Amino acid sequence: MPNKVKKRHLLDYSILIPYLMLSAIGLIMVYSSTSTYLVSQGKNPNGMIISQLQFWGLSLVAMFFIYKMKTTVFQNKGFIMFAIVVISALLLAVRFTTLGKEINGAKGWLQFGGFSMQPAEYLKIMVIWYLAFILGRRQKYIDEEFKKAVFRPMLLVGFLIFLVAIQPDLGNAAILTLLVIVMLLSSGINYMYTYIFGGLGIIGSVGVIETLVLTKGSFVPARYQYVYQRFAIFLNPFKDERNAGHQLANSYYAINNGGWFGRGLGNSIQKKGFLPEAHSDFIFSITIEELGLLASLLILAILMFMIARIILVGVRSKKPFNSLMCIGIGAMLLLQVFINLGGLTGIIPLTGITFPFLSHGGNSLLIISIAIAFVLNISADEKKQKMDQEYQMLANQ
Repeated sequence: MPNKVKKRHLLDYSILIPYLMLSAIGLIMVYSSTSTYLVSQGKNPNGMIISQLQFWGLSLVAMFFIYKMKTTVFQNKGFIMFAIVVISALLLAVRFTTLGKEINGAKGWLQFGGFSMQPAEYLKIMVIWYLAFILGRRQKYIDEEFKKAVFRPMLLVGFLIFLVAIQPDLGNAAILTLLVIVMLLSSGINYMYTYIFGGLGIIGSVGVIETLVLTKGSFVPARYQYVYQRFAIFLNPFKDERNAGHQLANSYYAINNGGWFGRGLGNSIQKKGFLPEAHSDFIFSITIEELGLLASLLILAILMFMIARIILVGVRSKKPFNSLMCIGIGAMLLLQVFINLGGLTGIIPLTGITFPFLSHGGNSLLIISIAIAFVLNISADEKKQKMDQEYQMLANQ
């Protein structure tokens, strides 16, 4: 009888096991990349790993409760709108009140005593959740009445992304914008919009890059000059290795030092003051330096497998909300991987986006864990629905 099947028996281990493996690898790399830095600052070498472990413990608790919920709870309009109001208030507070803390030129953190949070990280899952709910409910007329179905939600989401951009945190703003496009193109709208969005995106990107190059960033406000600097040096960081190209050049050195098999765990040279943000934005460079290219590619393969499984759950889902949630979460992780690796290898300009699981950051780990819990719950719900249908068919025979 399907009703007798416990939810724990429906766990998708093809997603859960990679999650646990990547979390464990991430904790090891966080300790390896932060302990030396903390010692050089005269601090406890275990400080950052303790914080990361605390967030992982909180993440596991959150995952347990989210997995136990019914998926219908996620589609409660009042609950979703309350969460939107809360995240909007946090974004306004971080930018316009004294609670906001500036780190690396962006006022994107809220400080509460010894605890800090980055609202832009939480906004990623909220945008996916909100659009999955709205677009899922409007499936019947989304293709025929695109403006009616999409225009108002886009105004709200656009306002929230604007609040992130003015921090300024253009890396997360770019990810959020791309997430919105992915959600829209996955929602059932006419395929012609794919060409429209794609064409406008390519033309806009080329136009911005050419304008920055030709004007040398002269029209860019002082607060956003770092954007021009990243565009100016990403193709050849060695022409300004001591200044704007410092991070990217040392990322290349770290990758080169690692070779195929690495220098050994804990033996990175570049993390010892040469490569800023070694424990966050450039953690994958340190991973290659210490573990080698082969081991790093294996880690990347595990992550790609998990992302593929998440998207597959979305593709196979019968319910629009479930499908859009999983596709959005898969896209969120995939975009973070592409933008982070693209930046540290010089394929695209640096954006300050962390690498999923490996980078130090409790907020990022918590949000990824919550997203995985959503997917595990949806996967179990879809399995249960399939079992119920099969049982009903057998009962009718």
